[in-house]
Amino acid sequence: MQKIIFYTVIMFITFITKVTAQEKSFEKQAGEIAKNIETITTEEKQALKIEVEAIEKQLEEGKITAEQAKEQKMKVAEQHAKNIETKVAQEQIKLEQLVQAKVDGKVIADTISKKKFREVNLVFGVSTEDVDENETEINLSSMKVYKGKDDYIRKVSKRTTSQIVFATGLNNLITEGQSLEDSDYRMWGSHFYEWGLTLNSRILKNHNLLHAKYGLSLMYNNLRPTDNRYFVKNANQTVLSTATIDLDESRFRNVYLALPVHLELDFSPKRVDDKGNEYFRTHKSFRLGLGGFGGLRLKSKQILKYDQDDLKVKDKQKGDFNVSNFIYGLSGYIGYRATSLYVKYDLNPMFKHNAIDQNNISFGVRFDIN
Repeated sequence: MQKIIFYTVIMFITFITKVTAQEKSFEKQAGEIAKNIETITTEEKQALKIEVEAIEKQLEEGKITAEQAKEQKMKVAEQHAKNIETKVAQEQIKLEQLVQAKVDGKVIADTISKKKFREVNLVFGVSTEDVDENETEINLSSMKVYKGKDDYIRKVSKRTTSQIVFATGLNNLITEGQSLEDSDYRMWGSHFYEWGLTLNSRILKNHNLLHAKYGLSLMYNNLRPTDNRYFVKNANQTVLSTATIDLDESRFRNVYLALPVHLELDFSPKRVDDKGNEYFRTHKSFRLGLGGFGGLRLKSKQILKYDQDDLKVKDKQKGDFNVSNFIYGLSGYIGYRATSLYVKYDLNPMFKHNAIDQNNISFGVRFDIN
């Protein structure tokens, strides 16, 4: 799964498509690779949905047990994540070829001959609204291409648009009968990360306030225990134990594939184009989102670092650690334009059978790159 994120970051930074300078323009191929990436994600999500529905049907008909259903769902989720990784890797080869073509000057020559000196601007972050008719803007972070002002207005004013989501911040556990101030986990040393692709649909045709926001995210929740402790699995209980050696690092990570859904209030005002036509935009003013999420655990891992006989040792332990295979919870965000404060809380305990419930909570900053 880490490879998926690596390839995604590469695409953000180098998002330009494979070029055959004699046949296709730079802008056309940029659009094609963006469509390929979107198609990969859409097809794999749809295939995963169909397989999960089939498993649910088998469960309802009594052909498999609930435990078998859980195992099968985990298996198909991992398979489709691997499919995405493989297909994105193929697109990465095309990206590298295009970068080399641009360095060699082949793309520029083709653009000049076919587009009559159309200017190409590369943008990372928020797109500008002053796209000229004779220029093409390529947004590397959101993987979108705007061919002039009219094309920009047409795309940003669609009733459903897409965003790349990245969030990061502090992560911890709320323990029953204990405050966060007395947490067993380092307050500033425990973090979470989230990568995702969301769709944002305007609910009312002629009003911009209400939006339904939904998508797919990879969530990484990290915990660092205090007082030189680490997690130990004891039958169906998972507890913290004090290490007999000095630990340089003790970190526990859970990775989830989740489906977040939010009702978003977007206060972005209307705009009027040069022809007097009104159109709506998103992520141009204050925003508030309330909702929740549900998902599957992909893996759990504990990392211990320590010195032994003048050697630095890194011990990686993988297993279920009695962590719940499914998560569901509440989440919300409030912010301005692309940046928001973000909080999410798991309603189910992190460990399935522990005597005391512990629920994951995360708080940080979220970026919705439109």
